[in-house]
Amino acid sequence: MTTSSNNLRPDINFLFEIGNLRLIPRMGNRFLRGVNQNLAEHHFRVFWIAMIIAGREGGDTGKIAKMVLMHDIPESRTGDVDYLSRQYVERNEKLALEDMLSGLPMKDEFETLWHEYEAHETLEAKIAKDADNLDVDFDLFEQAAMGNTLRGHWQEARRFIAKEKFYTKTAKKLFAQLENANPHEWHLNGRNRLTNGDWKK
Repeated sequence: MTTSSNNLRPDINFLFEIGNLRLIPRMGNRFLRGVNQNLAEHHFRVFWIAMIIAGREGGDTGKIAKMVLMHDIPESRTGDVDYLSRQYVERNEKLALEDMLSGLPMKDEFETLWHEYEAHETLEAKIAKDADNLDVDFDLFEQAAMGNTLRGHWQEARRFIAKEKFYTKTAKKLFAQLENANPHEWHLNGRNRLTNGDWKK
């Protein structure tokens, strides 16, 4: 959808609000004790996880990218609500999204994509949701490498989610292979001064 309106105030306001995702912490930080992942960082890695899954499962990567980049933006207004706080609070993400997108040229497209994502019925929505879930597991493994013990406490629950809530084969395989992954392998065994550079024996 294109618009000929010369009033870009809604666009500017939206872009300022999106910038605030950098300032909104993920509520799970309180369980990880000292981790300060924010919503913008969450969106970033979910995007890349989704691209990896889509590369193996298929699907419209452009559509998946848009879904991922907007899947949690209503939390700019509602805040992030984790597995504990969801027992006590109700969110109106639909209203938050409608208000955020009001007056924007892509309002209809993004509202439609958000509803598709929430329904988890299309391949693209399933990939986006799997990526959203897997970001938690990557965080837990990184924190375990720094001595945080929460991954051990949540292991049974995360295995349940992988088995019962993941949609794609690739997401399930990623989760299974994370069990023996090393968050430092990418630099320890990749090209570095020791393996390929001036420290090589």
